[in-house]
Amino acid sequence: MSVTSAHTTLPGDPPGGRRAVAVWSIGVSVYFVAVIFRTSLGVAGLDAAERFHVNASALSTFSILQLLVYAGMQIPVGLLVDRLGTKKVLTIGVVLFTAGQLGFAFSPSYGTALASRALLGCGDAMTFISVLRLGTRWFPARRGPLVAQLAGLAGMAGNLVSTLVLARLLHGIGWTPAFAGSAVAGAVVLVLVLLFLKDHPEGCEPEPFPHRGAAYIRRQIAASWREPGTRLGLWVHFTTQFPAMVFLLLWGLPFLVQAQGLSRATAGELLTLVVLSNMVIGLVYGQVVARHHAARLPLALGTVAATATVWAATLVYPAEHAPMWLLVVLCAVLGACGPASMLGFDFARPANPPERQGTASGITNMGGFVASMTTLFAVGVLLDATGDDYTIAFSAVFVLQALGVSQILRLRGRAARRERERLVASRIETVHVPAA
Repeated sequence: MSVTSAHTTLPGDPPGGRRAVAVWSIGVSVYFVAVIFRTSLGVAGLDAAERFHVNASALSTFSILQLLVYAGMQIPVGLLVDRLGTKKVLTIGVVLFTAGQLGFAFSPSYGTALASRALLGCGDAMTFISVLRLGTRWFPARRGPLVAQLAGLAGMAGNLVSTLVLARLLHGIGWTPAFAGSAVAGAVVLVLVLLFLKDHPEGCEPEPFPHRGAAYIRRQIAASWREPGTRLGLWVHFTTQFPAMVFLLLWGLPFLVQAQGLSRATAGELLTLVVLSNMVIGLVYGQVVARHHAARLPLALGTVAATATVWAATLVYPAEHAPMWLLVVLCAVLGACGPASMLGFDFARPANPPERQGTASGITNMGGFVASMTTLFAVGVLLDATGDDYTIAFSAVFVLQALGVSQILRLRGRAARRERERLVASRIETVHVPAA
């Protein structure tokens, strides 16, 4: 009689290997392009304000609406992924976010541009959960944390492209050619998905589960939400992701240029530093959690503490502008926010069986985007109300961090007990008696 160890392949685990890497890479390429489109407004915020003749509140509405659609779609997308599979959902997502990017390129007015960003957000919402599901279908469970961090790394690479490449195109060839030209990438990944993407390896088909309309949907959502690990994952994602998201998606460039007196080129380099820091820290976090599962919560809370400390130091620095070294530290620390948010999925994943992975991931993924949407709106309103006082406006970050940390501390004990119970049950199930 033997018990399967944590480092061996469990019964029913996907095999992984080169084929898994190839298929998963196609899904990741879709997410890569989606992030380029999602973050394209971050390098075009000042241009958009001039093009559509809008103030800070109206400018923030672009990102708020995009994130509102994204967050609102997370649970429906999770249910769709569980029901339809990855390939179908990714195909729909690519079509929608490519159409949204094209629409934004040719929008003649603020209203049509808003509609285009909403369409883009709808398609973008279908990508990340699908990629997470693809990873669980093609790689062994023990690879889950590293695979998730690598997916996030690909997303940050997309952010890097928008920061470096799209920003130069925008100021070199103009608004419409830059945004319309970038939409070609959507067409390329659509072809890859249609021709080569597979939902799962041969012989690893999931067991069919009945889908019975509204009753099934309610059961999926309720069962996922009852798990403390799902709720803890949501609050970890909520608390860790939004400071960097708000900075990169919209307000970082205006803050660095208008409040800190930097040139656009220097501000762009600092935004790039956030992305590069994210990529390096993502690899470190993935390796640490894969080896030491108990490190999840200390890493998440440590990231929140570091972010709050450096933000506070930057905002209250006793001079007209913070020194460059402090801005560099701020951007480097903000780079940890993305990898820390991925830890939320490492709480939700073991708390739910395979047939609920998409739904649980959708619930978790809502957290950071709800926080980002709320902060984007608050910063825009406070900037207009205070005459562009960024110190007051960015203080909204601390309010949401305090809320998130209180919920994490409230749920951590219950989630840990439930996870231990599941681990014991899993070990019992994997015990086998050798045949006589």
